[in-house]
Amino acid sequence: MGRAGAAAMIPGLALLWAAVLGEASPSPPRLRLSFQELQARHGLRSFRLDRTCCYDALLVDEERGRLFVGAENHVASLSLDNISKRAKKLAWPAPVEWREECNWAGKDIGTECMNFVKLLHAYNRTHLLACGTGAFHPTCAFVEVGHRLEEPILRLDLRRLEDGKGKSPYDPRHRAASVLVGEELYSGVAADLMGRDFTIFRSLGQRPSLRTEPHDSRWLNEPKFVKVFWIPESENPDDDKIYFFFCESAVEAAPALGRLSVSRVGQICRNDVGGQRSLVNKWTTFLKARLVCSVPGVEGDTHFDQLQDVFLLSLRDRWSPLLYAVFSTSSTIFQGSAVCVYSMNDVRRAFLGPFAHKEGPLHQWVSYQGRVPYPRPGMCPSKTFGTFSSTKDFPDDVIQFARNHPLMYNSVLPVGGRPLFLQVGAGYTFTQITADRVAAADGHYDVLFIGTDVGTVLKVISVPKGSRPTGEGLLLEELHVFEDSAAITSMQISSKRHQLYVASRSAVAQIPLHRCAAHGRACAECCLARDPYCAWDGAACTRFQPSSKRRFRRQDVKNGDPSTLCSGDSSHPTLLERKVFGVEGGSAFLECEPRSLQARVEWTFQRAGEAARSQVSLLPLCCYKQALVPPPTSRRGPALANEALGRVPPLDQVRPGPVRPAQPGP
Repeated sequence: MGRAGAAAMIPGLALLWAAVLGEASPSPPRLRLSFQELQARHGLRSFRLDRTCCYDALLVDEERGRLFVGAENHVASLSLDNISKRAKKLAWPAPVEWREECNWAGKDIGTECMNFVKLLHAYNRTHLLACGTGAFHPTCAFVEVGHRLEEPILRLDLRRLEDGKGKSPYDPRHRAASVLVGEELYSGVAADLMGRDFTIFRSLGQRPSLRTEPHDSRWLNEPKFVKVFWIPESENPDDDKIYFFFCESAVEAAPALGRLSVSRVGQICRNDVGGQRSLVNKWTTFLKARLVCSVPGVEGDTHFDQLQDVFLLSLRDRWSPLLYAVFSTSSTIFQGSAVCVYSMNDVRRAFLGPFAHKEGPLHQWVSYQGRVPYPRPGMCPSKTFGTFSSTKDFPDDVIQFARNHPLMYNSVLPVGGRPLFLQVGAGYTFTQITADRVAAADGHYDVLFIGTDVGTVLKVISVPKGSRPTGEGLLLEELHVFEDSAAITSMQISSKRHQLYVASRSAVAQIPLHRCAAHGRACAECCLARDPYCAWDGAACTRFQPSSKRRFRRQDVKNGDPSTLCSGDSSHPTLLERKVFGVEGGSAFLECEPRSLQARVEWTFQRAGEAARSQVSLLPLCCYKQALVPPPTSRRGPALANEALGRVPPLDQVRPGPVRPAQPGP
């Protein structure tokens, strides 16, 4: 960490980074669709409220078929099938006296002194828990939503208002991270008006409220909370843990490096009830470890140090989900983003490793080599691992060790030791991520949807590459889902309905997970798309159904090789060839740009009766996306279309021509 951190301070290492990250130069997606194209032909739908911003909270409710949205002064209930229809909205402004008090404190009454809804959770079969900033007076309420699909209900229960301190932030600029488990809410939040008392807090429910040690930089050092998950550890619920993901300033960094930002994963036990004499009403099982996402290099690793979002992908083994995380960098030398994948087994292994310890005359952080008390700090009181029934029964030396050693020495490394997918110098930063595991003809694939700070969604699949455990990320699509290029702040997916829901400051958008027809009208084009949602059905590129027994459905996500599936000719596996015939006095229109942005169009000319072909160099006129008219062909009869040397027809006369992509890309 020290070597890489020092590198970040030296501008001369920009060239080194360019060499290390050269492979990360922005590669074009196979398909790029504008907001207008998505809206006109690909099912993009939008929702916004008048004079309302900041759609920060999204909650998908598959049972009710509703998408619940938290925004400025409102909670909305939208149809999962079409967010533009059957919308219901609930006004929830802050009281006038709270707004005035907020204004007196120096905040802007028009932009800050509102109730920004930051948190939405399904509380029970009939109610949601909603929390908002309340004009710097955090507040929570229960929202009745009913359970009838035909008549959606959206009603605020004014009899059950809750203090939102420790649940929602005061400041609308701050993010909130929380999870509701049973009736207990676990939150990572700033718990004071000034935004200085950061805490991991348990509230609601029957057990006592607990928090982290206040104003102790060893526990939390100016953190920015990102996500919280409840992940079972065994069949015994007493072993369950809550995992927090956040960024903070590293206390273990050498002073010469200044402020060094690092990403963390923290854990607490669900059945923690605090200590008996020490750490009373505080967590006794809190531990944290560094979360690393970096590209290895000869002179040191290049770190993506700003954790932006985490998505938990549940697998058949519910104790070992995958964690997909997106990172950016705080470096002033280069701008880039990365996706790293983590195994829960690696996370648990870090928490079972050595503790970090500060010792010696130089106060260096080293691996603790002394005796670790029993039961080991961080372990839950459970019959699985010991005889203690409560954290209040833990010996004093265990409590003191936990207070002084919350940091683990070993970091959590990504699967494969490096990012799955990264973009450097792309002009945008990753902000959100969600994932879908899709069954294809040649196996299961994880499809990632990555939100950016310019209102776009990247669709990426993880495909095998050599012996790498996670393979590599392949960019399929770039979708401009917001007309105003607002940063994406929240994303939710409905695998059941094959829809993606995206939120920004300005609106909420809905887009299908796949656009099979957009991949082309030929078998080879469909196969080259490598989209696990799509396959060639003999007539068109359509949605792939794993249960289908139709033998002629063709799909090759792993290799994207159409030669065997579509033509049976393996002599030119990277070429898709079509012919255009011309006759004397006639004209033919040639397509200058292929459907795929990862392909190249190459035209050759061959006279009738001759075996030789000559390659044609396309004119700069192709830059205008207009087809060109070839000159008359030989008197010997029809020939293949050749280099266009004639006029450029008006756009309304242009017809799509053939495509022969050379090296169509991965």
